[in-house]
Amino acid sequence: MSDLATKPELDSAMDEYRRELTGYCYRMLGSAFDAEDAVQDTYIRAWRAYDRFEGRSSLRSWLYRIATNVCLDLLAAGSKRARPMDLTAPQHQASAVLRERPEVTWLEPVPDARVLPQTADPAELALAKESVRLAFVAALQHLPAKQRAVLILREVLAWKADEVATLLDTTVASVNSALQRARATMATTRTRPSDPADPLDADQAKLLEQYLSAFEAYDISRLTALLHEDAVLSMPPYDLWLQGHEDIAAWHLNQGIGCRGSRLVATTANGMPAFGQYRPAQDGPGHTPWALQVLEVSEGRIVGLNAFLDTGRWFPLFGLPEHLG
Repeated sequence: MSDLATKPELDSAMDEYRRELTGYCYRMLGSAFDAEDAVQDTYIRAWRAYDRFEGRSSLRSWLYRIATNVCLDLLAAGSKRARPMDLTAPQHQASAVLRERPEVTWLEPVPDARVLPQTADPAELALAKESVRLAFVAALQHLPAKQRAVLILREVLAWKADEVATLLDTTVASVNSALQRARATMATTRTRPSDPADPLDADQAKLLEQYLSAFEAYDISRLTALLHEDAVLSMPPYDLWLQGHEDIAAWHLNQGIGCRGSRLVATTANGMPAFGQYRPAQDGPGHTPWALQVLEVSEGRIVGLNAFLDTGRWFPLFGLPEHLG
């Protein structure tokens, strides 16, 4: 007998797990949109197979099993998402070249509300934020698909080895071996530490206020004073990235001068502080979308400025206005 009596009850239960499954698929795939599609595909498969679900496992485990198979199918082609820093060497502002790459190249940002658990446990929320950081998800992309699943299930979601073995139709020994290899690969993949967004952190709140003020005033001296000395600026879908105060400041004062007069709207992405950036409209009053800025902060300084420029995708996903008056 199934632990659920009717398909309407299945729908209700699947809604309960939507957020955590989306977070799992996002970590596996590195794409907010692919994760949403994978969860939808998971639910379609679950609906069609429900008559054969006999309650030998929990509904949650069954849905994770289906979601894992969906993700493994999507990853079978061998493609993986990346950041500009994974693909090219840093350029210098004076000779910088903007080369656009296809959307499927890039690791994508994701709204916190789509992937982070609704929990009152600070430790659980901190772990969840850590595990969706851009740098961490980018590092996951270096793992073979099954090792990726094992690492996420064991170390992020805290599944037991025998539970993962059952889900993957393998042995506990195989799971432990895959986890060991995944840990070794992650240890050799450089991931810069960054602090999660924390509205209760007074120092972080002050830093973000200073950043917003300096950017909207387009005071590049004040802006660069908030950056770590080897901070990085990247701008997907371009593979360009710049490093250090001098090149980042020079970019804003030359190629990026069109950002003067911008306004910022606060949000969060990947457990980190973020802003929707709006540049002055060229064909009328107000401001129009230009970039989703995701900031990486560490020890009181900004270490990463990630400007995602495909605002037609990002602003609706993050619920940001399409125009500022």
